[in-house]
Amino acid sequence: MIRPILVLDFDGVLHSYSSGWKGAASIPDPPVPDAMEFLSLAVERFDVHILSSRSNQEGGIHAMSTWIQRELRDHFEHHHIADSVFRKLSFPTQKPAAFLTIDDRAITFTGKWPSIESLLAFKPWNRRDGSKA
Repeated sequence: MIRPILVLDFDGVLHSYSSGWKGAASIPDPPVPDAMEFLSLAVERFDVHILSSRSNQEGGIHAMSTWIQRELRDHFEHHHIADSVFRKLSFPTQKPAAFLTIDDRAITFTGKWPSIESLLAFKPWNRRDGSKA
């Protein structure tokens, strides 16, 4: 059965990214609340691909996959559930032809071009309180 591809951005979507960028292989922060539960539901209906600017940098995919596997195991009491979810994830180095993408630094194109000013004023969900990453 072919499932639609769901691309999930890593930093700011799965990884809370509260410390900001520390390098491709450094992932110091906890997950965004409910991220591991969402992953467990998403892999049942989608072919889930985790993508990041880390994806094509040395150590990036290894760091993300290690972090996700650890966070899944911390979240689920039974490791076989965590491992089952983890095995269904993909870590591409380039953006696949996705059905849908969830990213904290994107807008939906509606057919009408946004103003340049609105683009320059954009803040991701976790930075709207004035904090910086």
